[in-house]
Amino acid sequence: MKKLFFTILILVLIVSCKEETKANLPSVEEVISEEVIDSTKLEVVQEPLVKTAKQLKEELTSKGFQIFDYVDEKTQDTVLMQQYFIAFLKRGPIRTQNEEESAIIQKEHLAHLGKMYELGYADISGPFGDDGDIRGITIYNVPTLKMADSLANSDPAVKAGRLEIEIHPWWAAKGFPLR
Repeated sequence: MKKLFFTILILVLIVSCKEETKANLPSVEEVISEEVIDSTKLEVVQEPLVKTAKQLKEELTSKGFQIFDYVDEKTQDTVLMQQYFIAFLKRGPIRTQNEEESAIIQKEHLAHLGKMYELGYADISGPFGDDGDIRGITIYNVPTLKMADSLANSDPAVKAGRLEIEIHPWWAAKGFPLR
C-alpha cells in the first residue's frame, strides 16, 4: 500500500511540475510580439513548388518546345522527354590570332557561355579533354533550332572564326540530373 501511495505521489509531483513549467513559459503571442518582429529580420524560405507532369507539359508546349512522354515500366513514373539542341564547337578556319588576341577571344567566349547559362538558354557547356577538331559542346534549352543556331553563332569565338558550330537536336528526360 505504501508503495502504491508513493508511486501516486511521485506521479502527481511530476505532472504538477510539468504544469507549473508550462504555466511559467510565455505564450507564442508573447514571444512573437510586434516589437520583436520589427526589430528582427525574418527570412522566409519557400520551398520550390513541384510541378506536375501535366503542368510542365503545358508550360513547355506553350513556349514552343517539342516534347513527348512515356510511363517507365519499372517505376510507373511519367517521364517527360524534351528536345534540346547540342552545339558542337569545332575548330574554326581562322586560328591565326596572336596569343593576346586569342586570350581576349577566349575570355569573351567564356563570358558568352556564362551569359547563356545565366539567361537560361544553355544548360551545360564545356570543352573536350583532347585536342581534336571538336573542341567542346553547349546544350541549348531553347524551343527551336533557329534560336539555338542564332545563340551559338553569336559567340565571339565563332564570330572571330576560331570556332565553327554544328547543331543537332537531342532528346533528354526533363529534370533528370547528370550522374
